Amino acid sequence: MKKRLIPILFLLVLIVSACGNKKEDSAEKKEEKPETITYQSENGPVEVPANPKRVVVLSSFAGDVMSLGVNLVGVDSWSKMNPRWKDRLKDVAEVSDEDLEKIIELNPDLIIGLSTIKNVDKLKKIAPTVTFTYGKVDYLTQHIEIGKLLNKEKEAREWVEDFKKRAEETGEEIRAKIGEDATVSVIESFDKQLYVFGNNWGRGTEILYQAMKLKMPKKVEEKALKQGYYALSTEVLPDFAGDYLIVSKYSDADNSFQETDTYKNIPAVKNNRVFEVNANEFYFNDRLTLEYQLEFFREKFLGKK
Repeated sequence: MKKRLIPILFLLVLIVSACGNKKEDSAEKKEEKPETITYQSENGPVEVPANPKRVVVLSSFAGDVMSLGVNLVGVDSWSKMNPRWKDRLKDVAEVSDEDLEKIIELNPDLIIGLSTIKNVDKLKKIAPTVTFTYGKVDYLTQHIEIGKLLNKEKEAREWVEDFKKRAEETGEEIRAKIGEDATVSVIESFDKQLYVFGNNWGRGTEILYQAMKLKMPKKVEEKALKQGYYALSTEVLPDFAGDYLIVSKYSDADNSFQETDTYKNIPAVKNNRVFEVNANEFYFNDRLTLEYQLEFFREKFLGKK
C-alpha cells in the first residue's frame, strides 16, 4: 500500500509545482506587457509611455496633466506664475523650450507643448515629444486628447461630459437672471496694450460664450471672434464693453485705463457690473483652470459657490 502511495504523492507534487510555475509564467507575462502606447498625434503616431512618471509641459497643459494625476517634473513659466498652483508646483522645475540641458537633467519620459515651441527635434531625442496646435480642436476635445496621450482617456471623457452639463446649467441660470440679450466682455491690459477677447482665448471666454452661451457685444464679435483677440484704445473701449465686464488684471501691468473718465462712464462700471480676476489664475483653459473659472462665474453672477 505504502509503495503505491509514494508514486501518487510524487505525481501530486509535480502537478502542484507545474501549476505554480504556470502562475509565475503568467505573472511574468503580465509584467512583460507593452510599457508603451501609440498616440495618434496631429503629426503622426508617437510611441509614448503607457504610464508616464516624469512629464515636462512646455506650454498650456500643466493643469490638464495635474488633473489626471500624472507627475510633473518641469513646467513653463506661466504655469509657475499661477498662484493657485504654487503648492502643487513648488518642487517642479521651471523650464522653457531652450533649456535643453536642464530638461535632460530632469530625465523626463514625456514632453508636451504647443506646436509653436522651439527645438522640437532636439527635444524628441531627450524623450517622446508631442505638440498640439492651439485651437485646432475645441477646448474640451483638447483635454480628451491629453487624456489619450496619458492613457487616461476614460477619465478625461467622463470629466468633459460632467463639466459640459454643469456649465450649461449654470449658463441657463445666469441668462435667466441677467436676461437672454445681456452681453459680456472680457478685457485685459498686457504690455501697455488693451485687449478684448473672442470665445476661445482663455480667461474664461470658452465658458462664457461657448458653454454658458452668453452673448458678446457686436463690436467684439466683429473684431475679436475670428482671431481670438483684438487690440484697442481706451477711447473706443465703450464700443466694446458689454453689460458686464470681466477685467483680467496682472499686478505689474499698466491698468491706468481704469482711472480714466472714459472707463468710469461705461454703464457696466457705473452699474457695478465689473468682475476683476487675477490674470495669472485665469489665463489658461485647462481642466483645473476651467473648474476655477466656472466656480468664479457662479459666485459673481449668481452669488453661489
